[in-house]
Amino acid sequence: MRSKILPLLILFVITANNVMSQIVIDTNAKVEEIVTGIEQPEGPVWKEGVGLLFSDIKGNKICKWTPEQGKEIFLDPSDSTNGLTYDLEGRLIAGQMGLRRVVRFEKDGSQTPLAEKYEGKRFNSPNDLVVKSDGSIFFTDPDFNIPGGPKNKELTFNGIYRISPSGSIQLLDKLELPNGICFSPDEKKLYVNDSRVHKIYVWDVVDDSIIANKKLFYTIPVNGYADGMKVDEDGNLYVTCSSAVWIVSPEAKLIGKIDLPSNVSASNCAWGESDNKTLFITAGHSVYRVRPIITSNKSDDSFPTGYELYQNYPNPFNPTTKISYVIPVASHVTVKLYDEIGREVVTLENSEKPAGIHTLNFSAETLSSGVYYYKLIAGNYSALRKLVLLK
Repeated sequence: MRSKILPLLILFVITANNVMSQIVIDTNAKVEEIVTGIEQPEGPVWKEGVGLLFSDIKGNKICKWTPEQGKEIFLDPSDSTNGLTYDLEGRLIAGQMGLRRVVRFEKDGSQTPLAEKYEGKRFNSPNDLVVKSDGSIFFTDPDFNIPGGPKNKELTFNGIYRISPSGSIQLLDKLELPNGICFSPDEKKLYVNDSRVHKIYVWDVVDDSIIANKKLFYTIPVNGYADGMKVDEDGNLYVTCSSAVWIVSPEAKLIGKIDLPSNVSASNCAWGESDNKTLFITAGHSVYRVRPIITSNKSDDSFPTGYELYQNYPNPFNPTTKISYVIPVASHVTVKLYDEIGREVVTLENSEKPAGIHTLNFSAETLSSGVYYYKLIAGNYSALRKLVLLK
C-alpha cells in the first residue's frame, strides 16, 4: 500500500508558567498513513530489528509493519490482544482480553500467563501496560471488553495492578475506567487515563512498588474517550482522545495537538524508529506516523539549585539513549558506565563543565544486552542509576 500524507494541524499554546517559557514544535511535520484496512488497531510498540507491532482487536491478530515489507501478520489468532510492550529480556508482553490475562510470549513461541486472577477472581479485560526498569509490569483492567459481556464480570471494580519481578500481583488503586498508562521519564510518577470522564490522573511512585497521592492531572477539553498515551524524554504526555493526540506538559499545560482525520478515533501511540523520535498512532482503521519534535527552553526562574542525575531515556533502550544531569556550579564531571557486577565498562564524561543542564548521547552498539549502571561524580556529589540495554 502506498503511504498517504495528511495535513498536520497543531494547536500551539505558549504557557505563562515559569518552568516552560517557550514551546517550539516542528511545523514541517506531517502525519503519514502507513497502514489501513485494520478492523480495530491498538497497542503499538516498536523494537529495533523487528519493526512496529500492533494489535487488531476485532481481527484477532497481531500485525507487524516495517518500512521494507509493509504490513504482515505476526500472530493469528491473538486471543484479542490489546496493549503490547516488551520486558527487559525483549519478550513481548500483552493484555490478552480474550483470555482475560496478561501474557508473555516466549522466544520459542509458547505463552506464559503472568496474571489471570486477583484474589481468586478473573480479571475483567487487561488493557494497557508498561514495564518498569526493575522488571515489574503495571497494567490497567477496565471492564468494557469482558468476553461474553458484563454478566461475566467477577471483580466488583476496575483496577490498576502491578506484577512484581517475582510474579506476585498487587492491586494499586481503583478507577472508574482505567486505560492508558505510562511513567514519567524518571519513573517517579505514574499516569493513568480514566476513559469514561476523559481525565488523566497521576500518582507518586513510592519504593518502586506503591502508588500514592492520587491527583487529577489534566482534563482533556473534548467529550472524547481518553485512550492510550506515552511520554517523551522531556516528560510531555501524548494522549490519544477523539480524533487527535493531545500533548500535555509535565506542568499539566496543553502545549500542542496532533489532528487526525475527523472521522477516526485515536486509540494509542508509541515511539519508534532508530532514534525513538517517530510517534506511531493507531486510529480508526489505520496506523499513522509523525515526528512531532518539541523543544522547550527553561526560564531563568526555573534554573535548578542543586545537583541531580536523571534517569536515562529511553529505558530500556537499543542501542542509543540520553543521560542528563544538572550541576548548579561549574564542576569537574565524570560519568562512568558499569556492568551488573560493578566492573567499569566505559567513561562517558571526564571534563570541566559549566553550571547548567547537560545531556550525553550514549550508544551501546558494541555492548551486549543486560543491566548496566551509570555513575555521576561532580564536586562532592555522586549518584548512581540503572539502565537496561535490550537488543
